[in-house]
Amino acid sequence: MSSPKKKNKTLAAWLAFVGGQFGLHRLYLYGWGDLLAWVHPMVAALGWWGVERVRLYGQDDQLAWLLIPLLGFTLAGTALTAIVYGLMTPEKWNALHNPATPDSPAGDTNWLTIGALVFALLFGTIALMSSIAFSFQRYFEYQVEEARKISQ
Repeated sequence: MSSPKKKNKTLAAWLAFVGGQFGLHRLYLYGWGDLLAWVHPMVAALGWWGVERVRLYGQDDQLAWLLIPLLGFTLAGTALTAIVYGLMTPEKWNALHNPATPDSPAGDTNWLTIGALVFALLFGTIALMSSIAFSFQRYFEYQVEEARKISQ
């Protein structure tokens, strides 16, 4: 019987940051049977569909302004996941993902891990703030338009 493969914290952080919307980090850590690994690409695809609807129908498409934040929040959530993975102590990482080898160097933090943290913090913040701003802007524009209809 073979021993389970060691899960590397740096690789998991980069997978969460770069391929998080595809669920690559979950597939790496939990395998093909993980339900959340399959939910990530579906939610991101809905967000990308919203982006495509804006391109085709313009910014007044109400369905698009409901769908686009899904993409932003997915990107922000996977960036947060990368940050959580990167900041996790080696002891906790190994207890969660490498229980057979608790002293494994796979949970150690190095400069590549720090790079994943920096980029995840930068782009995750941009995705989150853009999604919030877009959502509120579209919501308030919709409210103003409805108020104009009522007043006429």
